[in-house]
Amino acid sequence: MAKGAQERDFFIATADEIRAGKTTDVYFQRTLDILKKAGKDRTQVVAEITAGNLPNDWPWGILCGVEEAVHLLQGKPVSLWSLPEGSLFPPRTPRGIPVPVMVLEGPYGEWALFETPILGFVCQASGISTKAARIRKLAGGKQVLSFGVRRMHPGIAPLIERSVYIAGVDAITTPLGAELFGAPAMGTMPHALVIVMGGPREAFAAVHKYLEAKIPRIALVDTYYDEKTEALLAVEAIPDLRGVRLDTPASRRGNFAAIVREVRWELDLRGHKDVQIFVSGSVDEKSIPALLEAGVDGFGVGTSLSNAPTIDFAMDIVEVEGKPAAKRGKFGGRKDLQRCPKDGTYEIGVRTCPACGTKMTPAFTKYLDQGRVSESLPTLDAIRDRTKREIERASLES
Repeated sequence: MAKGAQERDFFIATADEIRAGKTTDVYFQRTLDILKKAGKDRTQVVAEITAGNLPNDWPWGILCGVEEAVHLLQGKPVSLWSLPEGSLFPPRTPRGIPVPVMVLEGPYGEWALFETPILGFVCQASGISTKAARIRKLAGGKQVLSFGVRRMHPGIAPLIERSVYIAGVDAITTPLGAELFGAPAMGTMPHALVIVMGGPREAFAAVHKYLEAKIPRIALVDTYYDEKTEALLAVEAIPDLRGVRLDTPASRRGNFAAIVREVRWELDLRGHKDVQIFVSGSVDEKSIPALLEAGVDGFGVGTSLSNAPTIDFAMDIVEVEGKPAAKRGKFGGRKDLQRCPKDGTYEIGVRTCPACGTKMTPAFTKYLDQGRVSESLPTLDAIRDRTKREIERASLES
């Protein structure tokens, strides 16, 4: 066992350890030591965070994790500009230049140790938020519930649930997420309830009798019997049943959309058109369209959200002591990023939108000025509203 490991119950970094630079890549510590000895650690630099390309050829991403970056750098002699959290961004401008989503300026020695955690903040959160936004748009007006925290370390459950909620997911599952973000935590029953109670009929009766009245009744209907059979047992046992959830395992699934159609038919046939159908289990972008056509009212999405591909942002120095500087493959110099308020087009150093002719506006917000907060961070609801507006006008295809 590693030294000190026995002192921890859970293997997650504390806020103090992150702020102390202990979660950085060690070569930044060694670089900082060299620069201090060479008298170069106070060198003024400008660095940009860009992606250049997005996973799976996504045409756009949703920026998430800005608030954590601001909190990490607050109080240090560093200035920070960023696209507002929840902003949609393409990997490159129409001219092919990578779009910077964040800019840092200050003595390199003051923030060198934080490159690793800052990238970690935005890479993972933006990947999750982007995936959730794509599923949100694909699902249209149907409900989308986040079921993904069980697939990841519980230490990052709040990160996952904040990221998906920003992207427009209707509900999450943990009490902590509900407490932190004011998001509804939904969930009625697992298969375990059916098994422990002795069968679906007994479990549904217990739900009706004992579950708090304010909690919507959604019955899980695939534990032991055919989904149609258990759905009909549920409507008999729970008079105020809101819906049924199908979590049919892959080994028994066959044509999942066909199963949904059968359940919908049987419920409607018996006068239960108001009972909704929710599905969960390996739900992703590819499976959603057919399920929508089959009449699904809501989706419980798990692994594809929590295990969304990270966005491979990089942080690169582009200016040293006021002069352009960049490594090979990068564009040197500070970028004057502008955005069209009408169609969302990004361009660098352009004052009129090349797509529609509208006057461009500065894309960045300055959140830190020499470590002092210069722009208040938006509320979670404001970020969520921004993301909603962004994805309404976006296309899922390039």
